[in-house]
Amino acid sequence: MTLRIVADENIPLVEALFGRNAQVVRVAGRDLTRDQLDDAEVLLVRSVTRVDAQLLTGTSVRFVGSATSGTDHIDRQCLQELGIGFCHAPGSNANSVVEYVLAAIAAVDDFLERLLAGGSVGIIGFGTIGRAVANRLRSLGIHCMVNDPWLEQDQLQDGGSLGEILACDVVCLHPELTHEQPWPSYHLLQAGELESLDARQLLINASRGAVIDNRALYRRLTQDDAPHVVLDVWETEPLVCSNLLSMARLGTPHIAGYSYDGKILATRMLRDAVQAQLYPGQAPSPESAGEPLPPLALASSVSPAQVVRDLIRCCYRIDEDDQRLRSAVINATEEQSRASFDQLRKQYPRRRELAGRAVQLATADPRLHDVVRALGCLPDGAV
Repeated sequence: MTLRIVADENIPLVEALFGRNAQVVRVAGRDLTRDQLDDAEVLLVRSVTRVDAQLLTGTSVRFVGSATSGTDHIDRQCLQELGIGFCHAPGSNANSVVEYVLAAIAAVDDFLERLLAGGSVGIIGFGTIGRAVANRLRSLGIHCMVNDPWLEQDQLQDGGSLGEILACDVVCLHPELTHEQPWPSYHLLQAGELESLDARQLLINASRGAVIDNRALYRRLTQDDAPHVVLDVWETEPLVCSNLLSMARLGTPHIAGYSYDGKILATRMLRDAVQAQLYPGQAPSPESAGEPLPPLALASSVSPAQVVRDLIRCCYRIDEDDQRLRSAVINATEEQSRASFDQLRKQYPRRRELAGRAVQLATADPRLHDVVRALGCLPDGAV
């Protein structure tokens, strides 16, 4: 029996992982309409598709899968009322976001050196991704404070108030976007919070654009002593405010979690969930393990900061993503900006993750070998 699947065009390997008994129709997720679902039994989406009663009522869809960690684009109550199964992929892109954060820190001035010398990172949102960021930074010896009012204090390690988080050298935003009281994350950082940040600090948003009031952020960045800002997400995306982008140290088109490894893991998670609900007991389609990635070689890295910076740059150049977005958006019309944003995501280069790679070091310095391990790599190819 053929399983009819409608899938976002940016979800990889759906055809390969769901097997020959799946009929897959690819669609542009942001423009998906009810008419395109026709006889679909499974709908696979990313964060650009709003899934609600208007889209699904009266269709034959039995299961919705989102290849994302966040679910703010999914009306889960609607799915429950319609009797439609659901799964998402929490954690699938966590390491990709972790390495994006490291790349941002390493690319802006001497923030990496400052953190390794005793500086602090404040993390807002301690879900799967926030926890992964904290764990990786702590493994490097970097002090982290976390804030998540939805969790009990005993669920947090080094928990702090919002004010304490905003006093850290680097502030990272990783909450889910919610309007829910009593602690909505929508416009969590407004003019008052942004005013407390200064030029000695770096603010990174790789969660959702509306966690920061973007108008207030632009006004703050035009003032003296403004913080450094790295933005992967934008309140009005796919429209990017070119004025705000011009003031940011780095800007990217919502691709922090877009590593190829993370995308494949998400597709596998969706495949397994669909199979468990619709075809319990059936063996999954066979998969190829793929070609192993060659080891990375560092010939001249002489300090922990240089090892981190060099290894991150071996796998990911955040500055190139920044340049592609600026070239596409600055001086563009709104229509061109929207189209370019989605095109950059659709044609995103295959980005492989650093974690799990073998690394050949030209030194026996145990400090540097420890840094390689802290990044999730295998020094000298050891297993």
